[in-house]
Amino acid sequence: MMGHETDSQGKLFYPSLNLEKRIRQDHILRKIKRAIDFNFIYNEVKDKYGKKGNVSIPPPVILKLMLLLILYNIRSERELIQTLPERLDWLWFLGYDLDDEIPNHSVISKARRRWGVKTFKNFFERIVRQCIKSNLVDGRKLFMDSSFIQANASNNSVVKRKDLERNYNLFEDRLDDKDKPDQTSGTVNKQYISKTDPDASIIRRGKGKSNLGYQVHRSVDGQDEVITSTLVSSGAENEAHYLGDLVEKHTRITGKSPHTVVADSKYGTIENYLYCYDHKINAHITPLERIFKDNRIRSKIYPREYFHYNRKKDEYICPAGDILKRRHYYENRQHYEYKAEKHVCNSCKLQSQCTRSSEGRTIKRHIRQDEINLMFFRAMQDRSIDDIKMRQHLMERSYAKSERYGYKRARWRRLWRVQIQEYITASILNIKVLIKHRNKPVLALKNSLNYQKNLIFNRFFMVFKKKLVVFVLF
Repeated sequence: MMGHETDSQGKLFYPSLNLEKRIRQDHILRKIKRAIDFNFIYNEVKDKYGKKGNVSIPPPVILKLMLLLILYNIRSERELIQTLPERLDWLWFLGYDLDDEIPNHSVISKARRRWGVKTFKNFFERIVRQCIKSNLVDGRKLFMDSSFIQANASNNSVVKRKDLERNYNLFEDRLDDKDKPDQTSGTVNKQYISKTDPDASIIRRGKGKSNLGYQVHRSVDGQDEVITSTLVSSGAENEAHYLGDLVEKHTRITGKSPHTVVADSKYGTIENYLYCYDHKINAHITPLERIFKDNRIRSKIYPREYFHYNRKKDEYICPAGDILKRRHYYENRQHYEYKAEKHVCNSCKLQSQCTRSSEGRTIKRHIRQDEINLMFFRAMQDRSIDDIKMRQHLMERSYAKSERYGYKRARWRRLWRVQIQEYITASILNIKVLIKHRNKPVLALKNSLNYQKNLIFNRFFMVFKKKLVVFVLF
């Protein structure tokens, strides 16, 4: 027998309705509520509110709203508040009932401005420390990478700095950002600037058109892929400059100094190698020097390795047997320049293979070249190469997981707001790792031991394979 809908009037009372029973036990928000204590925010922001006036929305509720905004990738605070009465799970997570008054969407942006970046930074660090207590962070091997974030601004907002300075009064409020609690000085390139988001940089990605954006930098622990430190910079800045900052943040938050840093060739600068050497850190980073060497070989030019350095006489000997003597010292780059006589190079039979310059071949040597050579040698070992391959998958996975939370485009404008977005996104990723292992502390410790065992086994296998190849050949 077929049933038919009736035009019955809705109930006025629901005495048996209980939101606690309506939310399933394996719901993600229920797991987050059990794992994270949001009441810490009271002490964090107690100095941000006065003692008189209207009573504010409880800070834990505001923090949860911001978490929901990014966790469910809601387009705006306005849409979040409009959708809130329709979602029983959100109401339960926030501690609201069906007939409770829903706050205005403006409380979120006002609280973000009032609290500042430091509050969300502390929230992120609390989650990291909680992961450490659950044995989810080894702390000894650190993987690093950066990713581009598109700014919340149109390319049509870009103008010349000179034109902007002529009409500065029109954009003074935007540039000063007087509502921002702690101003972050952000600059783009020297000629152009965005009227909408002055902190965003104008950069070109590959062969595509130029875009406004930022760079997100992360360090990820190798054990369970917990993000231990993160920061946001202008999109035009070189990511290699932030290796030391990420290491120091990681050390301060976790209390553990990494013994190995793994990164791609963009971080393979002399400064980073010397930083790792001074801090007794293994730098498993592809050297930029190797890329330059490969380019020279492809262009049929002798790389620097073809020149022998005579330490006693402090001079280089070229493949033809001629001498390159020390000529100049560049203080900014801290290196000496060794150069052959012009007439010697021009009359040499190997000139076409050695240099394209009519002034002769030059070799640069850093004042700490011995330490740099040692770090280069270690970076090219099998153990380093394996870590570099692992880094590619691990870091791409970290940023790929972030895409479901809308991290590829900035939600708000100005660098300090984008930093808040990154802190919340990284916190969500760490929370998901935490709740995955929360009820398995023994398993987490076991995984840590297995991680070390696998590393030892892989190293033993690589040595055994090399010896086997040598035995077969001979």
